[in-house]
Amino acid sequence: MPSPDFLALLAPGNIVAVVIVVAMLAYTLTGGADFGGGVLDLLATGPRAGAQRRSIARAIGPIWEANHVWLLVVLVLMFVAFPTAFAAIMTALHLPMLLMLTGITLRGSAFVFRAYGPDRPEWRRWGLMFGAASAVTPILLGVVFGAISSGRITLGPGGAVRTDFVSEWLTPFPWATGLMLQSLFAFLAATYLTVEEDDPEVRNDFRRMAVRASYAFFGTAVLAAIMARTGAPHLWATLAGSYQAWAMQAVLAGVAIGAIVALETDRFQLARVLAGAQVTLVVLGWAASQAGW
Repeated sequence: MPSPDFLALLAPGNIVAVVIVVAMLAYTLTGGADFGGGVLDLLATGPRAGAQRRSIARAIGPIWEANHVWLLVVLVLMFVAFPTAFAAIMTALHLPMLLMLTGITLRGSAFVFRAYGPDRPEWRRWGLMFGAASAVTPILLGVVFGAISSGRITLGPGGAVRTDFVSEWLTPFPWATGLMLQSLFAFLAATYLTVEEDDPEVRNDFRRMAVRASYAFFGTAVLAAIMARTGAPHLWATLAGSYQAWAMQAVLAGVAIGAIVALETDRFQLARVLAGAQVTLVVLGWAASQAGW
């Protein structure tokens, strides 16, 4: 006969939570790479900047807007299965959420206008909007996750959220989390593009971008960890309070180093697998830290 602990794991709420995490992971691996592609588009420089942007557009083009379906799955499941939490998050964080959705809309419109508009200087501004929106939106997404992790969203009598609409997210830790997420998405996109690109010189450009983005992720992750000590005490205690947590972080560090080595030695297929594994560990680690919270 199954143990009570095992049956508790099969509770409907836990099953839905697992599905939400899977959808979040799918969105990060697909939509996150699309955001990262926009960041790379914004940062493209040098004599091959045009070739870099064309490669990014080819990689993003086929299914890019469809990736937002995973975000919709997360929101709908939260609304249906955890209405109190959904209402609290959407109320307290409606400003960064609104800005994030505006960014998603702007980048989609700008991408289409740039792709089909005439090749004139005034129309090239759509490319700047696409890159800027792609850079800002993942920061806002990270701000939302950072604010949720901080524990600042609290409920009053009757389950109503207590909020002034800014103090939950207008603090250093959520923004450090946003910068970390932006650099992670840029790393993921650049690594994917090393596999997609056929031109050796452009591929080498993406390789360098991926390595730099990986270093940026390390720096912003350290910054977020420092901020978490006071900005998200529960998250800090979970990720730094046990041997299992340190072991998981050691595995994450090993995978990240392996991805850099694979990039530096031109083993791009392996680098893509390791980049996906790195992102997966980050998402699962965050989800595990929120279990029961």
